[in-house]
Amino acid sequence: MPNLSGSSSNRMMKIERWILFLLISILTGLLMAGCSAVSPASTETLVPSATETATPTLPPPPEKTTPVPDPEETVRAYLDAWKIDDYASMYKMLTTISQDAITEEEFTSWYKGNAAEMALNEVEYDILGSFVQSTRSAQASYRVNLDSVLVGDIARDTVMNLSLEDGEWRVQWADNLIIPELAGGNYLWMDRHIPSRANIYDRNENVLVAFADAVSVGLVPGEMNPDDEGKVLSEVQWLTGLKPEAVRYMYADWPQGVNWPLPLMAVPLEKVEQRYDVSNGYDDRGLVMWPFSSRFYFNGGAGAQAIGYVSYIQQGEEEEYLRKGYQKDEKVGRQGIEAWGEPYLGGTRGGTLYVIDQNDDPVTQLADVSAQPSQPIYTTLDKDMQSTAQEMLLKYRGAVVVMEVDTGRVLAMASSPDFDPNAFEPLNANSFAQLTDYYDPYSGQPFLNRVSQGQYPLGSVFKIITMAAGLESGVFTPQSTYNCQYSFDEVQGLAPRYDWTWDHYQEDGETLPSGLLTLPEGLMRSCNPYFWHIGLELFRQGYPDAVAEMARGFGLGSPTGIEGVEEESGNIPTPGTEVDALNNAIGQGDTQVTPLQVAQFIAAIGNGGTIYQPQIIERIASPDGDPVFEFEPIEKGTLPVSPQNLEVIQDAMISVVENRRGTAQFILGPYSRNSYAMAGKTGTAESGSGEPHAWFAGYTREKRENQPDIAIVVIAENAGEGSEIAAPIFRGMVQQYFEGQRTYRLPWEDDIGVLSYPEEEEVEE
Repeated sequence: MPNLSGSSSNRMMKIERWILFLLISILTGLLMAGCSAVSPASTETLVPSATETATPTLPPPPEKTTPVPDPEETVRAYLDAWKIDDYASMYKMLTTISQDAITEEEFTSWYKGNAAEMALNEVEYDILGSFVQSTRSAQASYRVNLDSVLVGDIARDTVMNLSLEDGEWRVQWADNLIIPELAGGNYLWMDRHIPSRANIYDRNENVLVAFADAVSVGLVPGEMNPDDEGKVLSEVQWLTGLKPEAVRYMYADWPQGVNWPLPLMAVPLEKVEQRYDVSNGYDDRGLVMWPFSSRFYFNGGAGAQAIGYVSYIQQGEEEEYLRKGYQKDEKVGRQGIEAWGEPYLGGTRGGTLYVIDQNDDPVTQLADVSAQPSQPIYTTLDKDMQSTAQEMLLKYRGAVVVMEVDTGRVLAMASSPDFDPNAFEPLNANSFAQLTDYYDPYSGQPFLNRVSQGQYPLGSVFKIITMAAGLESGVFTPQSTYNCQYSFDEVQGLAPRYDWTWDHYQEDGETLPSGLLTLPEGLMRSCNPYFWHIGLELFRQGYPDAVAEMARGFGLGSPTGIEGVEEESGNIPTPGTEVDALNNAIGQGDTQVTPLQVAQFIAAIGNGGTIYQPQIIERIASPDGDPVFEFEPIEKGTLPVSPQNLEVIQDAMISVVENRRGTAQFILGPYSRNSYAMAGKTGTAESGSGEPHAWFAGYTREKRENQPDIAIVVIAENAGEGSEIAAPIFRGMVQQYFEGQRTYRLPWEDDIGVLSYPEEEEVEE
């Protein structure tokens, strides 16, 4: 270190020199360090060439990493698939190890079994959170809300473990995925609380269906001694009310050597016990009886297609009905009101849901809900009207419907052939099945409700609509005339068509054509050429859809909206050609209607134009006494006809019945003039095979305060003339309604309810 001693001035000079020396040394060191960056072999100053550019130094590449997918996407997909019972998709989301541990069939069965046991209606969930435990595993927590038909909501929090396979999260199978209580091999068990099924009544509170002890009565014709036939049939009449002549008719053609029984009717046990001990069955002289306790359909099943029937849950239906809250051995409604009214008649089921361990011991009770009583249904049907309608249809396939004109209440809905719903009781089922194969009335679609599901050409009853279309178009007036002859040839190149009078002339040689007619007289005489002419003229004068639109305005071609029974729409085509227009004008061609639709518009004509929706439910009772439903008329609209034109139509329908030239006068005329005022229209509709369908549609005009007027529609399939077959049935229904009984004997009856035996042709030797 330098010597800094001496005078102060000298010392200062020495310090300054020392600082300067130090700075020079530092700068020299820095310059030497800079030069050392150049190659030691080079002593020249390096200056970049004008043509050279410095190469930049690239940063090192980043380290590659694969992001882990969000496990919640897999959790959500799995639970969404559970919500819609898509077990196949759920199984595909399982890990490989899980799929090795449980087959898809076992997996599906596990989920389905638990859903059925708890009567699962709906699954909802919330994902509470998830975290990735490592690059290969994750866990998610979620809350499930399981809506059970029987015990309501069951909410639980549980977890799902996941594993990463091929870059995707997969679910680790575990038995806590539904609820945590199922972990360790536990299972669910529901103790189901089932209320008794409610009764069905008619409008007057006469029971139609109820649980009862009953006896099925039948005959084995091959075992009946001819000497005992009279006594046996007398007993059958006492038991069932069926007259001996009617029963003889039923087995008249019974095949020889066949010894299975002909079921006749199920009757209440209390009546049978007055004479017979049937505790172990009964079989004597061809009379056989089987006791049973079950849901019982009185009077052989009044209105069978409308009321419906019940039968046991069938194989393949168990899961569906278990999830609805039923037991496997229950009976359920299969048709008509029994099916439609299932939520009311079956009551509100309850249950107690348990978790059971592998030793079949209860672990915990998850929920407990009591059952609520069922609700009886009161129909608008009148038991006696219904029985009379069925009785008068015995000979024919067809339908009868009776409806109040001012309300839409359906008082009778008969379809033939019908069936006895008691036949579904297991003791009767075998005989019923055999009978179905042999006995013709039971082979003609007995379960089809021809009133609401039968679809037919309407024939001449449709002329009411064609008349309305002609009047409303202005092309025709009530005074428009037409010369109605045997044939019609107004379409060039088309073969002549013939009136019904020509067919009758061919038979008797006396029936004359109707001659010059006004439009109302055309309806009265049901002149085919007149209505062909109307349809053709409307088509040619720019109204091609006038008839079709009028029919739709009358409610044809659409369901009536009736609740409680199944129905079809029918079909009202718009004509595309002149030939179509001819066919449509008389209700033929592709025209298809149901008898219920016809009753709806006939009632509207009878009440002055208001279209009421047909209804068959009068009231649904509730456990607390306040009805959950009470009948009220439902107005659907009005007929698209002016009051003046509607009055013309009404008068024409009265003339069909009362005018001496009316097509129904010989059956209904005196009865309408002297007993109960009526109006109506006959119809004979070509069926496409065999005899035509016989129609009659009309209404009463009594205007009584205590007894509403009614509309009645009758169709007898392949029966012939409407005036000869359907009109007599109409008359019998009118008498039953106003007098409470039928004394009028149909032309084909030997006695009330007893069909005439076919006359045997003499065989020439």
